[in-house]
Amino acid sequence: MAMDLFLFYFFWEVMLIPMYFLIGIWGSENREYAAYKFFIFTQASGLLMFLAILGLYFIHGRNTGIYTFNYFELLGTTIAPNTAFWLMLGFMIAFVVKLPLIPFHSWLPDAHSEAPTASSLILAGLLLKTGAYGMLRFALPLFPEAARELAPYAMLLGVIGIIYGAILAYAQTDLKRLIAYTSISHMGFVILGIFAFNELALQGVVMQLVTHAISTGALFIMAGMLKERLHTRDLDQMGGLWTQMPQMGAIAILLAMASLGLPGLGNFIAEFLILLGAFKANLLLTIIAAIGLVFSAIYALRIVQKIYLGPTKTTDPIPDFSWREILIMASLVLSILWMGLYPQPIINTAKPMINKLEKLFLTPPTTAATKYLIIKKQEEHHVK
Repeated sequence: MAMDLFLFYFFWEVMLIPMYFLIGIWGSENREYAAYKFFIFTQASGLLMFLAILGLYFIHGRNTGIYTFNYFELLGTTIAPNTAFWLMLGFMIAFVVKLPLIPFHSWLPDAHSEAPTASSLILAGLLLKTGAYGMLRFALPLFPEAARELAPYAMLLGVIGIIYGAILAYAQTDLKRLIAYTSISHMGFVILGIFAFNELALQGVVMQLVTHAISTGALFIMAGMLKERLHTRDLDQMGGLWTQMPQMGAIAILLAMASLGLPGLGNFIAEFLILLGAFKANLLLTIIAAIGLVFSAIYALRIVQKIYLGPTKTTDPIPDFSWREILIMASLVLSILWMGLYPQPIINTAKPMINKLEKLFLTPPTTAATKYLIIKKQEEHHVK
C-alpha cells in the first residue's frame, strides 16, 4: 500500500525474511537449499529495483529541483527513452522474478516442494501476486513509453510460460512440484493480459490473481492432506483412492476443473477475459495461449487419474475428510463457484484503476505519462 517508493522497496524486501524462515526451518528434507535459492533470486532482483528507484529519484530531482520518493510526484517525470527503458527493466526484473515468469522461475518449484502447506498457501496466494501488483501500480504508469516497447517481448514470454509451465507440470511425479508448475503456466496469462493494454484483459488479470490464489491454494491444501495420510507426494505411489476418500476425490475433480478453466468456475472468467483482451493486441500469441488451455486440461486430469483412479497401491485404511477439513475446503470451493457465477463485485472494485491504465495507453506515447498525471490530479481535485 506504500505510495513512497523507498517504503515500497523496504517492505518488498521485508517480505523475504519470514518466508525464508518458514521454508528454512519448517520445510521438508531439502529445505535449506530451497530457502537460500528463494532468498537469492528475490534479493538480487530487488536490488535492481532499488537501483532503478534511485535513478528515478535523481532524474526527477535534477529536472525539478525536488528530490522525493513520492509516487504521485514521480509519475510525471520526463526521462530520456533509452534511460526510461533501463529503469523500467530494473522494476520489471524484480516483479517477474516474484511472479515468476520464464526464465526466472526455477526458484518456485523448489520453494513449493520444500515449504510446509501453510507456507505454500502464502506463497501461491499472496507473494506471487505482489509481482503483478508491482507491474500494474509502478512499472506501467511510471514508464508508459518503455512499456509499449517491451510489450511484444513480454507477451511472447508470457505465452512461452503458459505452454512450458503446462508441459513441465505434466512431467512431474511430485504433486507439489506439479501444482507449482501450474502456477507458472497461470501466471503466463497474467503477463499476457497486463501487456495487452486494454480493459478486458486487465479485468481478466485481476480475476486471475484472485481465482488463482484460491484454486491453487486449495490444491496445495489437498496436497498437504494427502501427505499427512500417505506420507508421500509421489504420484506413482498413489492410485485408487476414490473408494476410500470419495469426498476428497469429488473436491479434487472440482479443483482440477477450476485449474483447466471450466465454465462456471472463477478461472474460466479470468482466462476468457484475458484471451478476449489479448486477441485485440496480438492475434497469433492469443491463439498459441489458447492452445495452452488444452495442455492445462491434460495435467489437471492427470492429477485426478493418478491419485484417485486406477489400481489401489495401498491396503491400509485411509480416512476421508474430517469436519475441520470439510469446512476449509467448502469455503474455498464456494468462493471459486461464486466468482465463476458472479464475478462483477471483483470487476467493479478494480474498474477505476483499470480505466486509468487503459486511458494511459490509449493516448499518444509522448503524452501518456502527462495524461496519467492529469487524470490523477483531476480525481484528487474532484475528491476535495
